[in-house]
Amino acid sequence: MPRDPRFDILFEPVKIGPVLAKNRFYQVPHCNGMGHAKPHSHAAMRGIKAEGGWAVVSTEEVEIHPSSDVAPYIEGRLWDDRDLPALALMTAAVHEHGALAAIELVHSGMNSTNLYSREVSIAPSHVATPANYIPAQARAMDKSDIRAYRRWHRAAALRARRAGFDIVYVYAGHGLSLAMHFLQTRNNRRTDEYGGSLTNRVRLLRELIEDTKEAVGAECAVAVRIAVDELLGDGGIECGGEAREVIGLLAEMPDLWDVNVSDWAHDSMTSRFAAEGYQEDFVRFVKSVTTKPVVGVGRFTSPDAMVSQIRRGVLDFIGAARPSIADPFLPNKVAAGDLDDIRECIGCNVCVSGDFTSTPIRCTQNPTMGEEWRRGWHPEAIPPRTGDDAFLVVGAGPSGLECARLLGRRGYTVHVAEAAPLLGGRVTLESSLPGLAAWARVRDYRLNQINKMQNVQIYRGSSVTVAQILEFGARRVVLATGARWRRDGVGRANTRAIAGFDGTAVFTPEDIMAGRLPPAPVIVFDDDHYYLGAVLAEKLRAAGLAVTLVTPAARVSAWTVNTLEQFAIQKRLLDLGIDILMNRNIVDFDGGSVTAACVFTGRRQALATASVVTVTARAPNEQLAEALAAAAGDVQAAGIISVNSIGDCLAPGTIAAAVYAGHRYAREFDFPQSDLPGFRRELPG
Repeated sequence: MPRDPRFDILFEPVKIGPVLAKNRFYQVPHCNGMGHAKPHSHAAMRGIKAEGGWAVVSTEEVEIHPSSDVAPYIEGRLWDDRDLPALALMTAAVHEHGALAAIELVHSGMNSTNLYSREVSIAPSHVATPANYIPAQARAMDKSDIRAYRRWHRAAALRARRAGFDIVYVYAGHGLSLAMHFLQTRNNRRTDEYGGSLTNRVRLLRELIEDTKEAVGAECAVAVRIAVDELLGDGGIECGGEAREVIGLLAEMPDLWDVNVSDWAHDSMTSRFAAEGYQEDFVRFVKSVTTKPVVGVGRFTSPDAMVSQIRRGVLDFIGAARPSIADPFLPNKVAAGDLDDIRECIGCNVCVSGDFTSTPIRCTQNPTMGEEWRRGWHPEAIPPRTGDDAFLVVGAGPSGLECARLLGRRGYTVHVAEAAPLLGGRVTLESSLPGLAAWARVRDYRLNQINKMQNVQIYRGSSVTVAQILEFGARRVVLATGARWRRDGVGRANTRAIAGFDGTAVFTPEDIMAGRLPPAPVIVFDDDHYYLGAVLAEKLRAAGLAVTLVTPAARVSAWTVNTLEQFAIQKRLLDLGIDILMNRNIVDFDGGSVTAACVFTGRRQALATASVVTVTARAPNEQLAEALAAAAGDVQAAGIISVNSIGDCLAPGTIAAAVYAGHRYAREFDFPQSDLPGFRRELPG
């Protein structure tokens, strides 16, 4: 259908210094776990964004010198000319589709681990290295160090131009760069012309802008990315204080301002803690102090929200990292009027985890993310069917729905049988919990796509038996029957059932999500270490129950460090009055109290409680798979050529893993079997 005229403003070209962006969609810099180590993967991923209509496509942080090494994290590198070919791959991929390529040049200063380069970290003043509790300190820079840093940055800008970049960043954001460290009074205790007054502290940032403009400004736009609020009150940079003054002092120097909040956990808040457009209150002042174009972010997925930001003079460009990951073709879909085809970001930050685990980026909504080069997956171009097989997919959770959607797109006849009256499986259950409503988009996007296909049929409330599968007539059977939370306490800390966990006062997450409230006081035993234990504790506390969360880990929801929300989760539980007991394993429950043992000393203590909610491990729903395997002869006689289990019923994992499993099966079920890797690898030499 034609584009809604309301959205025309999003497709106006905007001049950025000497270059022209074809529209207002701007993929801001974001990490991806590929960087310098996997340049072909990185280039292909960015190229897909450009193909999808983003006018500007940026790199992640790109280190400019060996002393800015952030290993083990995998970012971009531009240490010398040998790094040019890898970055040129990206610019070529972006330019192929008429987009501008931007590079974020970074020296991380005291945040540089230098574990690979073994250089000494540098900072405005002597300071302990904050990254990963590394037992090291950054040394205070003298004047020759500042001159050297400016020289490195200028050389990197010149290399960036030679690599084909159209926009070169000066980075002063997220608390992660030397330029920002010089602005921060807590990190800059200098008494020379680079310290003390704001004019002095901004001097280095001014010089970097001037150096970069002088070096490449005739051909490349120069952007400044800066944090306008650190959410630290008087202890940090604030949008109502020094941030306004800094931007006022430098207002017309760069060609573009890229503005956000700091640190990264605040800038990329999950949907559990922040709504779409949440940064507006912090960044709306910027356009009042500069005439240069401004880009900002806010996990924008709604074109109406985007237009509102532009028309009200908040932003000139709609910046996005996570929405561009969930749907690289978001701009093209808005342009074509295909709004209901947009895969909206759910704000889970699984994408961020790739950076923290030094592995290729992934996405709950978009299973092709990170697979563009190595598997050749495209988010919109789907291979056609290679035969006339009909499919029976058992289970309409995230894995089953994604499998059915893609098989349907390929042109196959697909029947989906779901035992429950509601579709979506665990997504439907979990999206009813506090802060997780946006996760229902995983279900809704897939159902919306399936409902457009006449070759895909869904049967609700339809549990199936082996006999019914044999009679159904499908040539291929896909089992996506999910998993259930264990009641016996078996998980990471306990490989055997916990004594007393077979009683009626022990509840599973499914019990709570079904509306069964346990008697108070209640202990939530979290041996899962992702989000669910804390979310359930919050739900129970909201119901008025006294709640204690017990975990064998050293922090609440320990794995969510990788999704930038661990601090916010633990703070929320404390603010709600939930007691927390860490480094404790539960060893038994007698119906009136649990025995908790210190994970280090084994020392035991009794905790009075009326009930326990156990969030430990999940058991695959594999009964149907086992029954079909036992009836292998009948299966073959019925003309069924394959039975495959996918997602949680094969191996329970994240929702992202379930969606990926469904997608992979639908793409590759007709590939020849091989013991070799099913994807390309980036090998040296």
